Amino acid sequence: MDFRVPDELTALRASFAQFLEREVRPVEVRLAQHRRSGGDGDDGLRAAGLAVRRRSCAEGFYAAHLPEDVGGWGLPSLGMTLLVEDAARSGLRLAAWALGPPNPEAPTPLLLELPPHLYDRYLHPLMTGEQTMCFALTEPEAGSDAQAISTRAVRDGDSWVIDGTKHYITNGGRADFAVVFAVTDPAKRARGGITAFVVPRASYRVGRTQHTHADTHPVELVFEGSRIPADHVIGEVGGGFYSAMRFLNAGRAYIGAQCLGMAEWCLDQAVAHTRARTAFGKPLSAFQGVSFPLAESKVEIEAMRWLTYHLAWQVDAGEEAVADSSIVKYFNTDRAYRIADRCLQVFGGQGLLREGPIEAVLRHLRMLRVVEGASEVQKVIIARALGL
Repeated sequence: MDFRVPDELTALRASFAQFLEREVRPVEVRLAQHRRSGGDGDDGLRAAGLAVRRRSCAEGFYAAHLPEDVGGWGLPSLGMTLLVEDAARSGLRLAAWALGPPNPEAPTPLLLELPPHLYDRYLHPLMTGEQTMCFALTEPEAGSDAQAISTRAVRDGDSWVIDGTKHYITNGGRADFAVVFAVTDPAKRARGGITAFVVPRASYRVGRTQHTHADTHPVELVFEGSRIPADHVIGEVGGGFYSAMRFLNAGRAYIGAQCLGMAEWCLDQAVAHTRARTAFGKPLSAFQGVSFPLAESKVEIEAMRWLTYHLAWQVDAGEEAVADSSIVKYFNTDRAYRIADRCLQVFGGQGLLREGPIEAVLRHLRMLRVVEGASEVQKVIIARALGL
């Protein structure tokens, strides 16, 4: 076993680090100054993020995970995993806008299963950052049990007609189109009866915004006789679940990498603070009540690292890694949240401030323990792999 990162990926990481310093950090500094002076935080953040995305698209980082023949770099999963980790570890909020994964509004390999004549309409505008999408699977009565969705799609001549409601849809209010999962054969459901479609924004209605404690707020999407052309099926009719599962493991590696990078950022900030801050005539780092939790965090970070890198390696090797992807999703989201909580505690009252280095990270990590498959669901999958 060779655990070294290949030289070409090390060079890529260095190039991406330069991009973050040159293109992203100055924008983030200006945004922070604007917000401190009373400017509109949310709109300003999005405008700055879009500017970062355009620059990243121009330099090729944003959709590097997609094949070269559609405008990507064909970057292996390990390579994109490393970039996602580095973006998260930078502590720059805008760094997440520079990369597609794991953002659900970015281009997904799932769209490669569209008919090629639709690439110019749906895939290529995502690659260049001109448009965004959303992923519409979850419903009010179907969350973790996704096969229980009730949204229906019925063939009507040269069209499909979709009826149903989706909720908790990230970027649903701004997306130019949605990837929608609907039941096409109620008898088969997940075993060949659920189909994925691309649905243009004009064909559905955006419902209420669902405010969360994180910095992003999902929405409901309502489909009322939404009519789309028959060729807007992703992959095969009835194969929606199978198509999604083929790309699940890489997505879990990216989420794992995001958690890893955030945990590293939190630990970096906490270590620097304990060295600089004194209490009772000593630096905080001199107290085992402070240093031991940080030491434990370092151990957990290294475990997160190698679980994540190994999963990315398995994806690149074409291995089936369902249980391993669940292990990464469960372990990294759980441990990263614990690490962020410990590190925030080191800062005391300062850690609770919105402008502090960890507070927003902690809220984001709490969200990741629920979305993309809750921790309890991952443990069910892992238990099944044990034959339980």
